[in-house]
Amino acid sequence: MIYGLSAQIRYYLYSYPTDLRKGFDALSGLVRNELFRDPLSGDAFIFINRRRNLLKLLIWDQTGFVIYYKRLESGTFEIPARKNGNKSIVIPREELVMILEGISIEKVKRRKRYFYTNFVD
Repeated sequence: MIYGLSAQIRYYLYSYPTDLRKGFDALSGLVRNELFRDPLSGDAFIFINRRRNLLKLLIWDQTGFVIYYKRLESGTFEIPARKNGNKSIVIPREELVMILEGISIEKVKRRKRYFYTNFVD
């Protein structure tokens, strides 16, 4: 499990399968050219391969890029449904943790809570 995933940043899940042989430069290029976002913003960008057994998370941490890379030995990552044909989906940190831990997002029942966000998307 990832420790240090902040609730203060946005997590963008790229909606299309990605060739995860791509490194720092190619992934940040996808962020700029496909998502029209700034990879140096401090937000996290999540990429998953076609088979959904590999995941890369790209984050700028003020001194350089960091890539978190996870390979599943069995099973697949569950991807939330894409809305309105968008190339990315903003997901909360808790949902990212559920994806990483193999918890079914579709079956999770969320209880009503007060939720404030200053995210505009």
